[in-house]
Amino acid sequence: MTESEGNKNEDCHAANGVKPGRNGMVKNHHHHHQYQKQEKVYHAACNGELYSRPFIESFEETPMLVAVLTYMGYGILTIFGYLRDFMREWKIEKCHIAREREEQKDFVPLYQDFENFYTRNLYMRIRDSWNRPICSVPGATFDLAERSSNDYNWTFEYTGRVVKDVINLGSYNYLGFAENTGACATAAGEVTVKLGVGVASTRQEMGNLDRHEELEKLAASFLGVESAMAFGMGFATNSMNIPAIAGKGCLILSDELNHASLVLGARLSGSTIRVFKHNNMQSLEKLLRDAIVHGQPRTHRPWKKILILVEGIYSMEGSIIRLPEVIALKKKYKAYLYLDEAHSIGALGPNGRGVVEYFGLDPKDVDVMMGTFTKSFGAAGGYIGGRKDLIDYLRNHSHSAVYATSMSLPVVEQIITSMKCIMGKDGTTIGRSRIQRLAENTVYFRRRLREMGFIIYGNNDSPVVPMMLYMPAKIGAFGREMLKRNIGVVVVGFPATPIIESRARFCISAAHTKEMLDRALDVISEVGDLLQLKYSRHKVLPSLDRPFDETTYEENE
Repeated sequence: MTESEGNKNEDCHAANGVKPGRNGMVKNHHHHHQYQKQEKVYHAACNGELYSRPFIESFEETPMLVAVLTYMGYGILTIFGYLRDFMREWKIEKCHIAREREEQKDFVPLYQDFENFYTRNLYMRIRDSWNRPICSVPGATFDLAERSSNDYNWTFEYTGRVVKDVINLGSYNYLGFAENTGACATAAGEVTVKLGVGVASTRQEMGNLDRHEELEKLAASFLGVESAMAFGMGFATNSMNIPAIAGKGCLILSDELNHASLVLGARLSGSTIRVFKHNNMQSLEKLLRDAIVHGQPRTHRPWKKILILVEGIYSMEGSIIRLPEVIALKKKYKAYLYLDEAHSIGALGPNGRGVVEYFGLDPKDVDVMMGTFTKSFGAAGGYIGGRKDLIDYLRNHSHSAVYATSMSLPVVEQIITSMKCIMGKDGTTIGRSRIQRLAENTVYFRRRLREMGFIIYGNNDSPVVPMMLYMPAKIGAFGREMLKRNIGVVVVGFPATPIIESRARFCISAAHTKEMLDRALDVISEVGDLLQLKYSRHKVLPSLDRPFDETTYEENE
């Protein structure tokens, strides 16, 4: 098992007689209950100045046999895919794919055959595992409209039956605010009746309401920054604001596993982009050092700006950014830091203030704090927080601010009400209890999966829990078998993940009760035995359950 803690410093590794493994992390083949003491000593020796708590992430390497069988599976699927394409070409098999008209054959092709090969022959066969239509609130459970296909998932028909009370392990409903009852739903309903749904204008014209300004002041207070700005779409918060911050003559250093919105924003900016290995501080520092020493290509002039793009929690890996080390490097090389807290805001930290609070850091050390309201707040849109002069600049230069319609007022009210609940400004401890319950559920769910023998990726405190499936045939099989047992899960495969690292991704919520998690875990274990998914070679002995309290959160054990 690959276990990492604290600063990945080569001198520290050498002193401990251990070589860095995947992503520069340390390979350790002890059982979980055996290496606790060793990790604490290592942490104290190497990272007392940067980390105030243990930092434990696991990325067990793919077993060799599993990797070989996975490649063989994709190879067989590819061969049969070409065979089916041949049969379609000769009209032996009916062709459902979009094709060029005969009179357009001499033009540049609109549909690239090779690019759509995976979609035609692999994705379509398991397409029923995605885009499932739900017909209820996506809370701890949901109702699902049943559908069937008579042409191998090219088209679907609704059967008219509704599958009731499916346990939801797929939605980003971390704090359980995606609900149709309670204070948030009531407040949003009242605002809808009073002010309507649409704003029909941009913020710079007639779409700037007092509720928008209240939301931004509240968000700035919650984040601990001078000012904040809200946007109507989370994806556009990244893709439209990064081009306003960086441009030609700037250098962007991006984590290799950054979200598509960050990647798109970096490309649209026109900046030079260099990618560092995921969460690998040696790789990042090398790029920073080279950028300072060599400057821009050809001219060797200094870069106008060096911007580091990272995420708080990586939604496919379940890993948490090594923020103390990133900030240390940022200060050392005089770079700027852009932190995307889409998945970490509300889900990490004793008060839900994200990865900055999780590590006990100063928000002022992060130049651009970005996040979304779509997950922990159960709403829509995103925000950017930072210094007042930065936010004032974005109000006038961001395409998402100047040209986009203002955020819908019921959505604004949902965010305000949920944020006040998290901060305790509603006069209750509901928000605090939800944050603690999420942390408790996360630790419990991850520990139980490891005890069962599954390979789990990510940080012990991350509510995003990737469970490795590997083989292509098991992607669809796992999703279908879980749904048969009334558990809704998200399965992910190539090209969203590396070709041999297909996985199921569970998202834990504060709305989940222990009975729900136990039911889901029993089903996962049953399906895991059926599909032979318990790949881990490092079995963890079951431990006694104990009540969750503040010390549990702090120990991270």
